Amino acid sequence: MAALDDLLTYNRKTEALGQVMGRLGWDQETMMPPGAAEQRGEEMAALESVLHGRRTDPRVGEWLETAEAATDADHAQLRDIARAHKRAVKVPADLAAELARVTSVSQGIWAKARAAEDVAAFLPTLKHVVALKRDEAAAIAEGGDLYDAMLEDYEPGTTASEIGALFDRMRPRLVALRDRLAGADMPAPLSGTFPEAAQMALSRETAARFGYDFDHGRVDLAVHPFSSGSGADVRITTRVDEAEPLGCLYSTIHEVGHAGYEQNIAEAYRLSALGQGVSMGVHESQSRIYENQLARSPAFAAFLHGRMTEHFGTLSASAEEFARVINRVETGFIRTEADEVHYNLHVMLRFDLERQLFGGSLEVADLEEAWNTRFASDFGMAVDRPSNGVLQDVHWSVGLFGYFPTYALGNVYAGCLHAGLRRDLPDLDTHLEAGDPAPALDWLRERVQAHGGLRSPVETIRHATGAEISEAPLLDYLDAKYGALFGV
Repeated sequence: MAALDDLLTYNRKTEALGQVMGRLGWDQETMMPPGAAEQRGEEMAALESVLHGRRTDPRVGEWLETAEAATDADHAQLRDIARAHKRAVKVPADLAAELARVTSVSQGIWAKARAAEDVAAFLPTLKHVVALKRDEAAAIAEGGDLYDAMLEDYEPGTTASEIGALFDRMRPRLVALRDRLAGADMPAPLSGTFPEAAQMALSRETAARFGYDFDHGRVDLAVHPFSSGSGADVRITTRVDEAEPLGCLYSTIHEVGHAGYEQNIAEAYRLSALGQGVSMGVHESQSRIYENQLARSPAFAAFLHGRMTEHFGTLSASAEEFARVINRVETGFIRTEADEVHYNLHVMLRFDLERQLFGGSLEVADLEEAWNTRFASDFGMAVDRPSNGVLQDVHWSVGLFGYFPTYALGNVYAGCLHAGLRRDLPDLDTHLEAGDPAPALDWLRERVQAHGGLRSPVETIRHATGAEISEAPLLDYLDAKYGALFGV
């Protein structure tokens, strides 16, 4: 047991340093003065060098060779540490540091280009990021598929061909539902002015209702909402538009789903390889089920209408119409604002473009044209400005290639979890009508969240539901929900 104890003690410090680096990233998105970007890039590079050195330390390999696991958790710890070590030793230290520096700085360049609607101002930086990520992927893949190498960071055990086949199965039913809804009578969106202070008050109230622990977290504003941290310090961000309150509210609930996963992991796993969500797909399943299957359900809508009236006064939509308003279907440019019917189609576009970028059939210089052409084909609309197109997401500026498909995987996982949850909690709607998601949150905590990275992504969903992963529960849920709401 000495080797195992030494390895876990050493890895605990590595995980702690990783949390510090994550906190620097949170600060950069929320509070860092804009003039600090270059220095922050150097700080991130320096810290990444330290982390890379720890992950590639020869002692890690020696401990892994001799460590003996006594429990399932020990086996899982060794599995995950070995995977991280194997990956790290393949990536040159100078490349790891340069990636940290460049992606820290490029985020600010992207933000300025997006605000100025100036793709040309961002392309040189993006070209640099893509070149570095290609080098990293080539080092990890060792002759294999570059995109698969990047996917492993976000959804271990999944390949691009498997995801592509899943998307091919999903697309016909999604398009068919979208086409049926195109002829439905949609309600108008909420109208009026919704002050920032009131939006944030409602968001914090709702975050607490969905289990967010403010003693170990906080809510701030960011251009692109996100969740950061694990264990005792898990922070979320949201955004505010005073003409559109649902964006703030549902961004908050979405990020609370991510944060709830991290806050509810068993304390014994804190600052260990098992002390965070097992994959981004499983992570996304939590945020999507909180946001959509629970908070956009017709049952919860009735309660939410009353809370919004309390905060904002009389709304332009009645309580009877509110479920249709919060689930209205409309073709739009922005992924994060897309309804459940369109959302996965946005992800599929990005997935295909990423595969082309790393497969060699698409270059960065041609990315905007490829995006606009594909968007017009898939959505029947011409992109009107870059912030509604290729510049809308932060992910590529920070090198998160392979991340996008996990959003759709998360929806599929959420569909499976929702089916299991409804099977086990037949009276759930009664609780949601009273504004009480606690039975669902308890089910998710016990079945998924508490276990952190103990099981693989596939095993996590199978353990929670007792069934194999399939896209059918998600598609059946969408057909039933939207069919009932809009008569299609």
